[in-house]
Amino acid sequence: MAANGFLSCRIGASAGIALMGYAPQSSRARKIVGARTALAVLAITFGPVAAFTAATAPAFAASVSLAAQQAPIRAARAPPMPSPTGIGSDLSAGAEVANLGSVFLERLGNQSSWGFGRALRDNQGGGGASETIEAPRYRAWGEAYGISSTSGPQLDFLGDRRQTWGGIAGLGATVAPGVNLGVSIDQSRTAIDVPLALQSAALDLTQLAFNASIDKGPWTWAVALVRGFGSVNSSRDTGLGTASAAYGARLDGALTELSYYWNIDQSRIVPKAGFEYVRATTGSFQEVGGLDPLTASGASVERSRILLGTELGHFWIFDQKVFDLSAYGKFVDNVSQNFSSVTVSLGPQNITVQGIGESRYGADAGASASISLSNKLRLYANYDGRFRAALQSHQGTLGVEVKW
Repeated sequence: MAANGFLSCRIGASAGIALMGYAPQSSRARKIVGARTALAVLAITFGPVAAFTAATAPAFAASVSLAAQQAPIRAARAPPMPSPTGIGSDLSAGAEVANLGSVFLERLGNQSSWGFGRALRDNQGGGGASETIEAPRYRAWGEAYGISSTSGPQLDFLGDRRQTWGGIAGLGATVAPGVNLGVSIDQSRTAIDVPLALQSAALDLTQLAFNASIDKGPWTWAVALVRGFGSVNSSRDTGLGTASAAYGARLDGALTELSYYWNIDQSRIVPKAGFEYVRATTGSFQEVGGLDPLTASGASVERSRILLGTELGHFWIFDQKVFDLSAYGKFVDNVSQNFSSVTVSLGPQNITVQGIGESRYGADAGASASISLSNKLRLYANYDGRFRAALQSHQGTLGVEVKW
């Protein structure tokens, strides 16, 4: 490479010496000398540049090749960031625990103030039975139910579908005139699907409840308390395997309700007003398996709401049996909702994801069909619907009640 540069310089110098000794000759000679002069000038101008380029080209190519080799290494060293949609099933599970608590509380409230059952407790207007017959003091009931619900997108939450199957068993007693107490247990299993986030979860929840009611003329005051506990098992498709996690869930709730029984022959109107409080928590978890398993902190959902509604009902008596139909509607005002944020970690990287809940206002509606085969045995079927801006839920229940 140095020889090339030296050669170029010698050519330039020789051309210069030739020019200095030039003397005018013929036209042909002048053309030849002019061409030699142009070549000499080009050699002097670009000779050093060519020599420099030839000398530095291999070093430049080597540096480009090294940079290309190091680029994937630098990219691999960049720490991955957790996705805000990575815990969709966890957010859904926490909301579902709170919803199942509300469902149980409101079913207990309806049992305490259900119009036809309320009439049978003190035989208002005859109630389809002889006033000389003493009302049963004890009752036991069992229910099987299914719930289908969907939640729409909220913030970083992509929406879900939930399917719940469960059963309830309860025991109640009239401990004094107009004073009724009861205990019950609810066992359910919920399948949660968050399809847009490729996530699913299974929630197993056990709820223990105490309920009481006091009848005073046409008025009934009812209360219910619920304590729940359960477990959540979640799975997330990471594209390179499934990341799974297991963690616990807890629930506390209370309901108080005041109703007025207005009897019109065999029909009734029962206005109701209630207040409900529910708090649900889910534990922290660490995923295992899959690509980039996440760690998430615990979360809580806390809700207080007012329920205002009316039940309408009518019963028919045939062949010593009583068939009853009723329907209700409620206005729901979630006066207070608090959703804790969840810290999601992936290695040293952290993000915060907000919880999900219901809209401020909504409505509940439902219907019930009941047949009392005797004064001691009743079969019934219920439908309960819950309608919010981002949530719809439909529940069907089959039950049997025995009194003695």
